[in-house]
Amino acid sequence: MKLYYSPGACSLSPHIVACEAELSIELVKVDLQSKLTLTGEDFRQLNPNGYVPLLILDDGNRLSEGPAIVQYLADLAPDKKLIPPAGTFERYQVQQWLNFIATEIHKSYTPLFTPDAPEAAKQLALATLTRRLNTVAEQLASKPFLLGDHFSVADVYLFVTLSWGHYVDVDISQWPSLARYADKIAERPAVQKAMQEEGLI
Repeated sequence: MKLYYSPGACSLSPHIVACEAELSIELVKVDLQSKLTLTGEDFRQLNPNGYVPLLILDDGNRLSEGPAIVQYLADLAPDKKLIPPAGTFERYQVQQWLNFIATEIHKSYTPLFTPDAPEAAKQLALATLTRRLNTVAEQLASKPFLLGDHFSVADVYLFVTLSWGHYVDVDISQWPSLARYADKIAERPAVQKAMQEEGLI
């Protein structure tokens, strides 16, 4: 399998999941500005949307969108228990969290990462992001992970989005439960491995 990624982007989430699941994947770095891979391949020919992550399976099938990819990877290694079995209520809870993170947290960062975004748009995005982080901070105030005691792919995705705070002056230490949570996940060997492979640490 090939995982197309950009260091520190949302593609870090499936990269971490692959490491947690001990799956063998080939990493292909993409320059998101030029839309070229490290070998000069036009990434838009592989993913017309032009953004990572993209997973190409051994049989040539392709999956884009991080929440779909992390579920697929986790299902390849059910013994690792990174996601509840399909059809269980807990599986739908993971999907609920993945959707919330994608639409309410991940997307709220977009104007903050866009240099020419109007200041009003940035302030609106920051206000929305703050409210959404309040929600997850409350969830994690009395639980170690989003599903309670069990670490899942949803935690990986949330961790990655929390890591973006220092790039856009969003200090997560204002939410002690989030800061503790992020620090704990950062210590996981699979997280360390993925971040090292992307040159982030």
